[in-house]
Amino acid sequence: MSTLEIRDLHVDVETPDGPKKILRGVDLTVKSGETHALMGPNGSGKSTLAYAIAGHPKYAVTSGEVLLDGDNLLEMSVDERARAGMFLAMQYPVEVPGVTVSNFLRTAKTAIDGKAPALRQWVSDVRGTMENLRMDPTFAERNVNEGFSGGEKKRHEILQMELLQPKFAVLDETDSGLDVDALRVVSEGVNRVKDNTDVGVLLITHYTRILRYITPDYVHVFVNGQVAEQGGPELAERLEAEGYDRFLAPA
Repeated sequence: MSTLEIRDLHVDVETPDGPKKILRGVDLTVKSGETHALMGPNGSGKSTLAYAIAGHPKYAVTSGEVLLDGDNLLEMSVDERARAGMFLAMQYPVEVPGVTVSNFLRTAKTAIDGKAPALRQWVSDVRGTMENLRMDPTFAERNVNEGFSGGEKKRHEILQMELLQPKFAVLDETDSGLDVDALRVVSEGVNRVKDNTDVGVLLITHYTRILRYITPDYVHVFVNGQVAEQGGPELAERLEAEGYDRFLAPA
């Protein structure tokens, strides 16, 4: 059993006008096997939380802690956080020209595990996972995210998650830009990882449509850089019906 614990996290982002405070004291705990949905309006700080956990240099943590099994992730480099068990599926995956998907995946697996995977088993694992995600086998020889459609990019993120098997996965708006078929395939991939491992999932989303396929244990409403309310799956249904108006201060 592992625990990801965010304690009183405050984060600034650098802007042309100087630092701007985005996160204003976030407290959130995710345990192995749990799925937490983080929902909120645009600009509320959800992606800032994801990138702060991952270690993006643009986001400056001014106070607070992010603990994975008691170890402070904020004291680790980005690669050390990945080796500790963190995984981020990005909202806007970047292109990596000149690096094929197959080389990228095997290099990442080697870095995470500290040794190269057995080649025959690895090839079988990659092929089987791609098949489950309805990805053409030739996809493996394409450059990472170069010329990928939105759906291909998101399937590639889940392909990484399935193969790397992290302790905790932060999925930053994995549902954005997906049609209903791609959404179903991506959701099935997340559920496969959950069924086969004890991964804890922090699922960031605006809408409830992905929650029809991935059932959360807890739902957190994120407004103005803080958790404004939390509850079970029924809270997501209320948000779908009422929106976020009741959490927003009058203009």
